[in-house]
Amino acid sequence: MQASQIIHAYKQAPWRVQRQYVAASLLALVVLALVAALYLDVTSRTALAGREIQELRGQIVVLQRSNADLETELADLTSSAVMQQRALQLGYRPLKPGELEYIFVPGYVAPEPDILLAAVDAPLQPNPLPDVYSQSLLEWLDERLKSGGVR
Repeated sequence: MQASQIIHAYKQAPWRVQRQYVAASLLALVVLALVAALYLDVTSRTALAGREIQELRGQIVVLQRSNADLETELADLTSSAVMQQRALQLGYRPLKPGELEYIFVPGYVAPEPDILLAAVDAPLQPNPLPDVYSQSLLEWLDERLKSGGVR
C-alpha cells in the first residue's frame, strides 16, 4: 500500500464534512437562541418588577395623603374651640372660681390603665458588647495615657 492510498482511505466524504459544519452551525444557533431567550426573560421580569415598584410607590403616596387628611381632620375635631363648643352642646359649662374642691385621700393610689397592667417589664440585660467596642476614641485615648501607652 502506498501512503496516498492510506490517506485517501481515512479521508472523510465531503457530505460528512458538510453535515458536521451544518450541525455545528445549528448548535451555535440553538445556543444563541437560548441566551437570547434567557436575556428576554430576565429583562421582562425586571421590567415587571420596576412597574410593580412604581405602582406601590403610587399607593404609598395616596396612603400618605389620606393619612395626612385624617390627621388634619383629627386636629380640627380636637382643637380647643371645637371641643369647647361640643362641651357646651352636651350641657357642660366653664367652672367658676371656688366651685371645684380637691380632696386628698390618704393611701389612695390611682389605678393604672389596663394597657400598663398588661405590659411586662423586661429585665435589663447587661451590655452584650465588650467595653472595647463601646468606648469612644477619647475614652480609649485617656485609658492608654493613664496606663502608660502599654496594655
